[in-house]
Amino acid sequence: MRGNRMTGKNVTVIGLGPMGQAMARAYLNAGYDVTVWNRTASRADDLVALGAKAADNVEAALTANELVVLSLTDYAAMYSILTQAPASALAGRTIANLTSETPKNAREAAAWLADRGATQITGGVLSPPPGIGRPGMSTYYSGPRDAFEAARSALEVLTGTDYLGEDPGLAALYYQIGIGMFWTGLVGYVHSMALAQANGISATRFLPNALSNMSFGYFLEFYAPRIDAGDHRGDVERVSMAVASVEHVLRTAEDSGVDSRLPAAVLDILRGGVRDGRAADSLTALVEVFRKS
Repeated sequence: MRGNRMTGKNVTVIGLGPMGQAMARAYLNAGYDVTVWNRTASRADDLVALGAKAADNVEAALTANELVVLSLTDYAAMYSILTQAPASALAGRTIANLTSETPKNAREAAAWLADRGATQITGGVLSPPPGIGRPGMSTYYSGPRDAFEAARSALEVLTGTDYLGEDPGLAALYYQIGIGMFWTGLVGYVHSMALAQANGISATRFLPNALSNMSFGYFLEFYAPRIDAGDHRGDVERVSMAVASVEHVLRTAEDSGVDSRLPAAVLDILRGGVRDGRAADSLTALVEVFRKS
């Protein structure tokens, strides 16, 4: 590296699933010299046709460029792949690790890479593959600031960047917090659409209602300062109210012949709040219940 940028528009992308493919294409479209590698070599064929270079092995992929972007299933795959090359192949590399993992594993990987002379920038991508290279998308990053700043322009080819700090686990933590909300919300939506269809209502017909029902902005803005202040007054809603409400959802699902395990699980959590003495408190009191678990 020289100054605050990478030397030239060169990048290696390792991992050519849908996300890695999208990333490599974005770099090619931006005029980068792109080297790619994937366990299944044929996945590189379309990218090679567009101008990418397919590395013969992991060592060649790593040593081709200073900046290496990893887009893999998990960190177990990362170790399996990177250990195919000698440790010397990692020396001097900046590894933009855009692989989803836990904060603990991100920190351990950063230390492992540092022992081999490489620097990890942890990333949590907040975009589906079709959004890569398009405006409006973002990625969490954390790790050494100088390494991030040097790679910033290259990383911004993929998405906007949200740098969170030096802790290599921080980007993974923010990502997992958000992804927990994402999957929980989507599973709730899909269950509700099963309930709708069981009663002759199409997902398309219910779409305007779903968009309204899942617009949580008001609640999040109202709850956040109260959660931070430990203020769980039940002056707007109460855990006991939520119990009664979800009991109705559960019975509706059962009456409709729809799997009721999801509302049953939510109801069990709410009843746990009641058992903990939180019946008259706001739903935010469950933060304290969850932290005890």
